[in-house]
Amino acid sequence: MGDSDIEELRQSILARVAEYYDKAHNNRPFVPGQSTVHYAGRVYDETEIQNMVSAVLDFWLTAGPYAEQFEKQLGAFIGVREVVPVNSGSSANLVALTTLCSRQLPDGLRPGDEVIVPAVSFPTTVNPIIQNRLTPVFVDSCLGDLNLDVAQLEEALSPRTRALMFAHTLGNPADMDAVMAFVQRHNLFLVEDTCDALGSKWDGRMVGTFGELATLSFYPAHHITMGEGGAVYTDRPKLAKIARAVRDWGRDCWCGYDNPVNGKCGIRFEREVPGIPGFYDHRYFYSEIGYNLKLTDPQAAMGLAQLQKLPDFIRRRKENFAYLYEGLRPYSEFLMLPTWHPKADPSWFALPLLVRDEAPFMRHQLTRFLETNQVQTRLIFAGNILRQPAYQHIEHRVAGDLSNSDQVMRGGFFVGVYPGLDRPRLDYMLDTFGRFFKQL
Repeated sequence: MGDSDIEELRQSILARVAEYYDKAHNNRPFVPGQSTVHYAGRVYDETEIQNMVSAVLDFWLTAGPYAEQFEKQLGAFIGVREVVPVNSGSSANLVALTTLCSRQLPDGLRPGDEVIVPAVSFPTTVNPIIQNRLTPVFVDSCLGDLNLDVAQLEEALSPRTRALMFAHTLGNPADMDAVMAFVQRHNLFLVEDTCDALGSKWDGRMVGTFGELATLSFYPAHHITMGEGGAVYTDRPKLAKIARAVRDWGRDCWCGYDNPVNGKCGIRFEREVPGIPGFYDHRYFYSEIGYNLKLTDPQAAMGLAQLQKLPDFIRRRKENFAYLYEGLRPYSEFLMLPTWHPKADPSWFALPLLVRDEAPFMRHQLTRFLETNQVQTRLIFAGNILRQPAYQHIEHRVAGDLSNSDQVMRGGFFVGVYPGLDRPRLDYMLDTFGRFFKQL
């Protein structure tokens, strides 16, 4: 079979894939009260499936050509030089903070150094601090935007403070003017967790481009998905090189997706290991304590298709948020609606809500009613993470009393705004809220 015959067969397979998508995945009807109104989900068409099948037909099982394209296109969208894809957003946070602990950085983080982090966090924003033998210093969050309370940063500071790491909560940018003034004043590292905030901007600038490193997640709930997957991104080539080493078993080799016999460095077989005669293959020369945290090419193929839809996804998230926000305003006596800074342009992950302490019901009563009526809800991550069993005995410091974090843990939750929610689903969601409040 010649090349033209093989290409014709490939196109035939991809055409049938499109047909399969149309019959098996497309145009599922919404039945109010029966169909689930999801808090998040995958929004895709035949292109994602065709891309993945194409990668499988090429039998690229690890990162390859699609991953290389994905790096370039995601970097262009965000406006950064370096994107390091990984297998999850949690891995991205681990790689980012571990990069700053590298001995290749003379002023890098060292065991016992302190990292300021909000108590209202997703666990894997905090876990890399603990795993790298650093000390988390917890600050409270604001009730309006649910981001770290920048007024507590100076109180959290000590001679051991070396870094600040936080997420832009549910896509709502933190006060980056105050954050940058603080980290620059004290010469601190900054890691931005933008796993929920792809496309969010502060004063016209993409979040994630302010600090040394930033992270993304491509779990199905996020702005774009690969099923699993994530990325570290930065404008600093040296940090990107270290991050790739941490991701790739810790090896020093930086050949990437194409692999010349003698390596891109041209001296693959000329590395010396002290005390060992002769030379050592650079592909087995380890400069970091690393892991295997790579993604696969079929995942990257899906991500490429998702990137083409991303501007529309962001637009629809903003529209859905605005519609639900206006629809829920009549219940502000009972629910605290989110606020955002005038300089913030959020690419919303979800709509956060806070049941007021003085409300005549508790959060679980409302969320149980919503869920029973097929409207999904989720809590605001760990709440005050120090209340969680896994964190009861970690070494840490606290600035303030974390009273807002406790209030978020008592009353905070969110509902979806993702692009898969059309007007009938949004109206059903608002109707369900209304039915709950009518029975009070």
